[in-house]
Amino acid sequence: MKKIGFLSFGHWSDSPHSMVRSGADSLLQSIELAVAAEELGADGAYFRVHHFAQQLASPFPLLAAAGARTSRIELGTGVIDMRYENPLYMAEDAAAADLISGGRLQLGISRGSPEQVIDGFRYFGHEPAEGTTDADMAREHTAAFLDAIRGEGFARPNPRPMFPNPPGLLRIEPHSPGLRDRIWWGAGSRATAEWTARQGMNLMSSTLLTEDTGVPFHQLQAEQIRIFRDAWAEAGHDREPRVSVSRSVFPIVSDLDKQLFWRERHSTDQVGHLDGGNARFGRTYAGEPDKLVDELAEDEAIAAADTLLLTVPTQLGVDYNAHVVESVLTHLAPELGWR
Repeated sequence: MKKIGFLSFGHWSDSPHSMVRSGADSLLQSIELAVAAEELGADGAYFRVHHFAQQLASPFPLLAAAGARTSRIELGTGVIDMRYENPLYMAEDAAAADLISGGRLQLGISRGSPEQVIDGFRYFGHEPAEGTTDADMAREHTAAFLDAIRGEGFARPNPRPMFPNPPGLLRIEPHSPGLRDRIWWGAGSRATAEWTARQGMNLMSSTLLTEDTGVPFHQLQAEQIRIFRDAWAEAGHDREPRVSVSRSVFPIVSDLDKQLFWRERHSTDQVGHLDGGNARFGRTYAGEPDKLVDELAEDEAIAAADTLLLTVPTQLGVDYNAHVVESVLTHLAPELGWR
């Protein structure tokens, strides 16, 4: 394992038990958690994107603000639903946020997951072409986005522009060199992982897999990672890919930890149904540090990945989530080969 970061869904709720009561709280506390995680020595601050929900939804203002407040930590998403995106506008936003951060963005994108409303992408003005699906549309948007951030000209210039143009076709501006190599695809199956490798994107293995072969979640995920790496090598890309997995990990080192997560110490994988098929969800890791070190050392997917993202309970607030990150970095990470 080389890198450890956190992944926040940014939930808020106007309830007495929540430390995050509004959208403003969620955004501002997300920035503060990124700052705190950097100070603790963590490697990444990643944010989920969900539309029509009391969760984080518009990532680029958040990523730009966090980039302006930090100097080292990676800033990413896990994941942006490409069914909702205007690829060229997204290319502008992504490049601007990446430049503000000094080239630290790690953007996770995907076809997306079931949302709060039916076909929410249609409200954003996006309709799949006749005879295609919303998943096809997501991949079409992705192809256009990846083309745009390469920085090559494609738009015919006005012969009488308001300002002088450089020669040739024009590209999306601003352009951030290197961003194309820092795009990840959130894959929920082995077949999608293979497709991701062929496209030259890093692999963000999903917190759930939309298939179930009867083996434990971490073994199925490790198989997905092996398929991705084999397909990457076969494609002949000229750089080494990155792979991330997400886990809920809670070392119990205080009375509050015990109160909140003791009941999760016997958590197991869950098997359910999603989009008409079987799906397997990973377990939560909770317990005393020495117990967790042994359990996490047996997690084949964590061993196969280079990045571990810790899903954090957002509504418990910045201080507690920083405590969770610090506990993992202090009590578990050195034993698991971090740095």
